[in-house]
Amino acid sequence: MPATCSAVLFDIDGTLVDTNYLHVDAWLRAFADVGHPVAAWRVHRAIGMDSAKLLETLLGDDVDRLGDAAKERHRTHYAADRERIRTLDGARELLRELDRRGLAVVLATSSPPEEFEMTTDVLDAGDAVLTATTAEDVDAAKPAPDVVSRALEKAGVDAADAVMVGDAVWDVQAAAEAGVRCIGVRTGGVSEQELRDAGAIAVYDDAAALLADLDSSPLFSR
Repeated sequence: MPATCSAVLFDIDGTLVDTNYLHVDAWLRAFADVGHPVAAWRVHRAIGMDSAKLLETLLGDDVDRLGDAAKERHRTHYAADRERIRTLDGARELLRELDRRGLAVVLATSSPPEEFEMTTDVLDAGDAVLTATTAEDVDAAKPAPDVVSRALEKAGVDAADAVMVGDAVWDVQAAAEAGVRCIGVRTGGVSEQELRDAGAIAVYDDAAALLADLDSSPLFSR
């Protein structure tokens, strides 16, 4: 069955690897360390957005004073949880199947290189991934479109010839800003309705559900 695109861009955290709640925990510890506790639900709502925006949202007027220290503490706490990172159901298989069908698989993230290495080591997708972005490729992360635009450039495809897959409202918004359609997955803890309201063209429970429905999904069915 012919595909509706030539490239599929994937967010990583919460989409392919089960790390969103590890990030929530690391941020909770970080904010407590710097003397500015934040409610867990507020942290979860900010996961996936640019770290500068996350810190501004959650620290408010204290961001200039505490932001750098909180970011460093988050990095330390998250790294300590490395052994808890796991691949989400169907993620590796989905990437390999798309590659087998001739689509370019691109990892579109603004994760720092050390976090990118941790997650991709666990994902272990091998040659199925054509190319990827990290924090070193962009100045602004999602919901700004920079990550998606840079991923398109590295893959050598136009926005109209790509589809994004992500778990956060920020993924959907960033893709839309870059002119890319976006499929949502619920593995980041965001509801189907919120993802659709943000503009997702379809929503699946997880990568495994998308793989099971691949021929009828927006990737192959017009």
